[in-house]
Amino acid sequence: MKDNPLMIYVISDSIGETGELIAKAAAKQFEASDYEILRFPYHNSIEAIEPVFEDMITKEKKALIYTNVEENTRKYIENRTKELDIPTVDVMGPPMKALEQALGYGPLREPGLIRRLDENYFKKVEAIEFAVKYDDGKDPRGIMDSDLLILGISRTSKTPLSMYLAHKLIKVCNVPLVPEVPVPAEVYKKDPKQIVGLIAGSDKIFSIREERLKSLGLHSSTKYADLKRIQEEIDYSTRVMKEIGCPIIDVTHKAIEETAELILEYINHPEL
Repeated sequence: MKDNPLMIYVISDSIGETGELIAKAAAKQFEASDYEILRFPYHNSIEAIEPVFEDMITKEKKALIYTNVEENTRKYIENRTKELDIPTVDVMGPPMKALEQALGYGPLREPGLIRRLDENYFKKVEAIEFAVKYDDGKDPRGIMDSDLLILGISRTSKTPLSMYLAHKLIKVCNVPLVPEVPVPAEVYKKDPKQIVGLIAGSDKIFSIREERLKSLGLHSSTKYADLKRIQEEIDYSTRVMKEIGCPIIDVTHKAIEETAELILEYINHPEL
């Protein structure tokens, strides 16, 4: 005759995913045992939890894992498990107690906080998607919708800067400046206070472009990596930026983070 299976009850005031994962991980260590996991999500009141204990009473082999954080329900679960002598795992209690001792103040005790996607999360996703969509002048329509427009010749870190700033919740569009390609009309319609130009020394651009060509298996003697051509591009881009009246940042010796901080400072204090 087959033994009755172990019934593992998971009670949570949120979706109970954490408790179930712990139950599965622990049960896997007893592969010879027959078990079943019963999850009871959004049980954040005594009235909701009480029927679960009524069901547990009828089972021969049972264990309880709970992740509740609200004090009243926690006390009720603790008292009932002691009364019924049910093996129990309090997932949230010990970690919250340890952090309370370390920080010197109590927890919020609000269910489901880990799964709440706040406004900043959605803004970040939106900004990243915007940066990808309007990278490298793909679509000039993004210029007017952007929080910031970055101008510069190829290899002045426009794309990595755009992505870095997107994580700061800023919607960035970047447009390459090439002498033979007309500057999109939208650039001149944009408020100069929302535009930043990037330049770099010709030697710096040359070395970056040369490495780029090598990685692509192309010959380094192309026009793209010609010093004279690069200087022409730099001069051209500088003229355009001055004509627009936007700030110009020399990124020759700057890390992405350093340039980003300068841009953020300018965005927050354009009058300086």
